[in-house]
Amino acid sequence: MPRILTTPRLYLRRFTEADTALVLALNSRPEVTQYLHEQLLQTEADALRIIQQHLLPQYAHNLGRWAVFLNDTHQFIGWCGLKYRPELDEIDLGYRFLPEQWGKGYATEAAQYTLQYALQELRLKTVTARAHIENTASLKVLEKIGMQYLKDEVVDDCPVKTFVAVNADV
Repeated sequence: MPRILTTPRLYLRRFTEADTALVLALNSRPEVTQYLHEQLLQTEADALRIIQQHLLPQYAHNLGRWAVFLNDTHQFIGWCGLKYRPELDEIDLGYRFLPEQWGKGYATEAAQYTLQYALQELRLKTVTARAHIENTASLKVLEKIGMQYLKDEVVDDCPVKTFVAVNADV
């Protein structure tokens, strides 16, 4: 599977239907989804449904949540990427990592390179990102990668802080 991005420590590639175990391993962890108000996945069939209905369709537009792996061991550690949200008419930057990988700077690294890809390669005008108001680690990631705080709001029944990056060259 071709890589979308390579960073100093990571590489990102598209998910495939063969990645159901990876999606299940990530989305069945309560600590991963605690700020997301999503149901925990219980089975590989649930994970396959997520891949088919939510991940794969975004790839047709050069967007998507991409599987993140360590360069040196090829270990899956989470996902990061861009998603078009038609109900908000925006491109959303998001990320999700296994708890044992938290605190190592992987989310910041993946998000930074994804944002650069969005603005420089895809030439997107605006990228939005949100984090739950209590998810201080995720909020710090958005600040570290240079996104600008826009406002507090409720999205998907979740109180969030909204950040934005605007491409001045588009």
